[in-house]
Amino acid sequence: MKQYDSVIVGPVSLDINIDCEGHERRELGGAVVQAGFAAAGCGFRPLVLTKADPKTADPGERFRDSGVDLVVLESKNTCSIENRYLTPDKERRKCTSLSVCDPFLPGELAFLDGYEVGVMHLAGLVWGDFSDDLIRAAKKYGPVAVDAQCLLRRVQPDRSMAYGDWTTKREMLPEIDFFKVDAAEGEMLTGFSDREKAARTLCEWGAKEVMLTHNTEVMICDGERIYTSPIKSRNLSGRTGRGDTTFSGYINERLTRGIEESLLFCSALVSLKMETPGPFRGTRADVEEYIAAFYR
Repeated sequence: MKQYDSVIVGPVSLDINIDCEGHERRELGGAVVQAGFAAAGCGFRPLVLTKADPKTADPGERFRDSGVDLVVLESKNTCSIENRYLTPDKERRKCTSLSVCDPFLPGELAFLDGYEVGVMHLAGLVWGDFSDDLIRAAKKYGPVAVDAQCLLRRVQPDRSMAYGDWTTKREMLPEIDFFKVDAAEGEMLTGFSDREKAARTLCEWGAKEVMLTHNTEVMICDGERIYTSPIKSRNLSGRTGRGDTTFSGYINERLTRGIEESLLFCSALVSLKMETPGPFRGTRADVEEYIAAFYR
């Protein structure tokens, strides 16, 4: 029987990242890349299920020697996104969709029958990557972790991206074990700009644990308590992929650790990751050294 700590489902993306000074970085990225490298680097065993057009992208080359097992399904197009950051802290950006991949379908998870899975990590990029039925199908294989980004971010006719509410949230949140939002997404879903109130509301609506990220801290709500841990990055050159790295570190660590330990670990992980562009390429020992240096 094959065993994986996390199965990460979502598209790779031909990313074009442009900072506020006009410096451009192109790479095959996406949430699955950030999450997969983070999980493998920290000693977990992840499997990535992704989609791409083989004529334009080679996920196998991207994940070579990463420690990530990979299943690639063919798509008519490879997802491609341009991120133009408007401020030095990279908190404001303009996103343009250059192309989207085919949706992931419930039946495409059937190869996992008989596998032992710690957590199903649904790491989409835009509305349409996953349906509610896909979320329900994932539940068959293990606890489900979902990043709200792919439920809220919609590609407009002019290829810009706008955020809209997840209309079935009250029905679907009880199906989700780990739900990640950033501060803006939490406000959109709940109407509350107060981060603690937004996180508590999402738990009240059914999510078992809610992660809410902010540029200053990571927050976890389990429906009873609120836990927080600060971000301590010394620079933001690797800001892209912050949320994906944080969430991956947390949900994998939660397989064997409590909330507070897992929160500390993922906060240090993402703080270290953000100091270098690209996905996390360090080790668990590097994260533990960072905790000793900056969190004790």
